[in-house]
Amino acid sequence: MINFQSFNGIVTMINDFSIGQNAESAGCYKLISVDNGYGNEVNFVVSPTTYFVDHVMVVVGDRITGFYDANAPVPLIFPPQYRALVMAKDNPYQNVKVDRFNSQFVSSDGSLKLNITPNTLIILENGQAFTGNLANRNLIVVFGATTRSIPAQTTPYKIIVMC
Repeated sequence: MINFQSFNGIVTMINDFSIGQNAESAGCYKLISVDNGYGNEVNFVVSPTTYFVDHVMVVVGDRITGFYDANAPVPLIFPPQYRALVMAKDNPYQNVKVDRFNSQFVSSDGSLKLNITPNTLIILENGQAFTGNLANRNLIVVFGATTRSIPAQTTPYKIIVMC
């Protein structure tokens, strides 16, 4: 099971990343360096399968949040280097949470409960409509305001199902 964790900060560098001798992959992978402003830096390996929320283009100077699997093996180097599963460019009008949600639509860390309405857009990563059951799935949730309860509750604008 994926253990989603995130790192937020300013993009300081974007470079091509080589994954070996394969010439076909040249330019397809990127290394994005992110600094959180408190002396912590992370390098994200961005592959062609990394999902960018709203399909935005990220450039140096953008504030982003990268989501990765904390259970995945990583090289013992500094700064840490994680394989990015989802990237979100920060927006003052929306929040993004990537996690596994149970049958009551509560995130695995217990911090967010979803109140889904008929107006909530529910799609797959390829943009097509999702018609299955959302329970016990990995979801990318895009939302605005939340309640101050525990867990916080929100009515999401959009849910992207990670199949």
